[in-house]
Amino acid sequence: MAAETGPLHGYTVVELSTGIAGSYCTKMMADGGAQVIKIEPPQGDPLRQWSASGAEIPAGGDGALFGYLAGGKHSVVADPDVDAEFVNQLLAGADAVVWSRGSSLAESDAFTPAALRRNHPDLTVTSITPFGLDGPWSELPATEFTLQAWSGGIVGLGRGSPDRAPVFVGGQVGEYLAGAFASAATLASRRRGVGELLDLSMLETQIAGLTYYPVTFFQMLGRPWRDARKLTVPGIACAKDGLVDVGCGTAQQWFDLCAMIGHQDWIDEESPLSITEQANEKAAEIYSWFQSQNIDDIRDLASAFRIPNAPVANGANITGLDQFEYRQTFLDNPRDGFRQPGPPYRMQPAKLSPPHAAPRLGEHTAHYRKARPPVAHKPDGTADRLPFNGLRVLDMTTFWAGPSCTHFLAMLGAEVIHVESTRKPDGTRLIAGIPVTEEQWWEKSPIFSALNTNKKGLTLDLQTSAGRDLLRRLIATSDIVVENFTPRVLDQIGIDFEVVQTIRPDAILLRMPGFGLDGPWRDNPAFAYVIEAASGVSWLTGYPDRNPYEPYSVGDPNAGVHAVNALLLALEHRRCTGEGLLIEAAMIDAAVNIAAEQVIEYSAYGALLQRAGNRGPTAAPQNLYQTADVDEFGRLDSWVAVAVANDEQWTGLCEALGRPQWAVDPVLNTVAGRRERHDFIDDQLAAWCRDRSGDDIVQCLWDAGVPVGKVMQPHRQTEIPQLQFRRFFEDVGHPVNNRVPHSTVPVRFSAGPDRFHRRPAPLLGEHNYELLTELGLSEQQIAELEADGVIGRAPGSARRAAAR
Repeated sequence: MAAETGPLHGYTVVELSTGIAGSYCTKMMADGGAQVIKIEPPQGDPLRQWSASGAEIPAGGDGALFGYLAGGKHSVVADPDVDAEFVNQLLAGADAVVWSRGSSLAESDAFTPAALRRNHPDLTVTSITPFGLDGPWSELPATEFTLQAWSGGIVGLGRGSPDRAPVFVGGQVGEYLAGAFASAATLASRRRGVGELLDLSMLETQIAGLTYYPVTFFQMLGRPWRDARKLTVPGIACAKDGLVDVGCGTAQQWFDLCAMIGHQDWIDEESPLSITEQANEKAAEIYSWFQSQNIDDIRDLASAFRIPNAPVANGANITGLDQFEYRQTFLDNPRDGFRQPGPPYRMQPAKLSPPHAAPRLGEHTAHYRKARPPVAHKPDGTADRLPFNGLRVLDMTTFWAGPSCTHFLAMLGAEVIHVESTRKPDGTRLIAGIPVTEEQWWEKSPIFSALNTNKKGLTLDLQTSAGRDLLRRLIATSDIVVENFTPRVLDQIGIDFEVVQTIRPDAILLRMPGFGLDGPWRDNPAFAYVIEAASGVSWLTGYPDRNPYEPYSVGDPNAGVHAVNALLLALEHRRCTGEGLLIEAAMIDAAVNIAAEQVIEYSAYGALLQRAGNRGPTAAPQNLYQTADVDEFGRLDSWVAVAVANDEQWTGLCEALGRPQWAVDPVLNTVAGRRERHDFIDDQLAAWCRDRSGDDIVQCLWDAGVPVGKVMQPHRQTEIPQLQFRRFFEDVGHPVNNRVPHSTVPVRFSAGPDRFHRRPAPLLGEHNYELLTELGLSEQQIAELEADGVIGRAPGSARRAAAR
């Protein structure tokens, strides 16, 4: 039974990849019960010798991160020069293959994505590359760092301080994002039931995970989300006894913070300044108050005021935090004993595969060489069927994490009904800064538009018995119900898994709480920034001599794509058993998985990973360097990202610079030497870049094979020719707003669709009549519901009805 062996039992995946992205993709599938055959060249995956802290890996041993990512997989060694037939036999019996560059095996002519599709047309071939397989940038070098620059994620939502260079999000989060999207796309393709090529671009996954729909925002409103770097205040602040994160994501939270620290006089609902600007004006006084308080007292107060808050976790302290202890978030690695996160979601009655040991190099080679040749896999689907066609999703989510999950489903064919209330519409309708004096101001949010295309819009006041009754009737028609409230909200409206099961036994209930459905932090409000702080993501972001910066971005979309993966496992379980499921996809559990390296390094080697500005463990030199360009805001604040990941790229950099005397020092010919003299190299590169334009630097270094990227303002993403080639943006019309570009998904499916956005985001309550008529309500009944404020087409109609 699938319930006993994992939802993906019987699904076979061949891993022809190196690095974190491909390994995390297949780890997620192995956790779901898939058989993953990792085919390695004789020297093994380089991850076997990787440690972010530089810990020495003994001969014949494996790095701890490899031990985490490869758990439960089978290792087969193959030499591309002599074992092509053997590898093709393994591929012939597989359902999917995950491919990335980086090994002689994957890059041999016999196993390129094109060759895999040609020789194994029934396979799902998932390719993970920096820019995509085709297009003007497809062969250009890149690293996680330079991709963050191109994506706009380095400047993101104005993270950082204007007195220093902008700073990237630390911890290789882009690799994990790419892996999670690759897994979701692969399992979505499985539902379609045809062999196809999935072409994932890591640049596009970073845009999806590190920026907040900046193109749509800019082109709809004529201004960027933020045009300068500003600290989030209080953000991560110093208390008496350490660091604590307290954030204000809404105006109400800012007002509550003012009251919390005894400054009700700061509350000004008519202020022309944003809450960020108001907080920055009062920063000195706010920080002074925080320094006078203990962490626990601050968090107790903030929780009482419903202000998002969290401790600031790192590899050393995270396993001892009470929420994680209560929920047993961290487990012992079954082979090497270090601590690692459990799966990023939980479900019942289906069970994920328990942790298994990672294989030694070639441990399973003999078994597969002796095994009977597998029966060829023959899909029975049709290419013109979108993966989620026929699924109805009741989407009770708001803001970013939940809607990003259901948006993926909607773009790939699901019927998604987005439920709001006129009393409290989706929060993204309210955060664009549109004056309430403008006609239909609530329909003009670029963020809502970008997150909700292809969905239907329904309003229901769930504080009324009529609204709750209609909700139950809708559940009876839905395959999936998704919500991302704090747990107490669903309790208040009387909907839990048992209730859903009585209404529709095969329905899937996906819950996306911030910190989980139980534990001492259960009811704490969770915005991206506190999730990032509590998981360790923030710890590695920023400069070593300052408090960490909140990335303020990745926590939500990362939760969304992990929830998609959980749903795909649940759908597979339902297909096999007919059972409905409860999924708990807590934002924090998804976040601790993409920050796993910190706790792994600390528990395996005693090494506490630290933030280092724009430097990182994968390249040296790696940094941002100012150019001669004046930016679009009239400032000398333009930068390029350069990352030299190996000796060959160092040679290329030296050639591009004209082999200056300083660069030919033999000490710099090794990674260790370059890392030791990083300050010196930075000074030289800074001087070289200072008098050149960003475009000239990029062209010069790319021609020499050196990873480089301009630090883009995120709203300029449409200017990138590679994104234009891949049609990553699609123009979307709207009955209220102008036709503007909207980002799509970071994967191109060879079986389609050719276009992802089929209709614009819904107006508030746009489909009330259609959906309620389907439930059997008459025109008179629908009119009465509107008169009573149970449904409506404008914010506040419920309150107006009550006043009558």
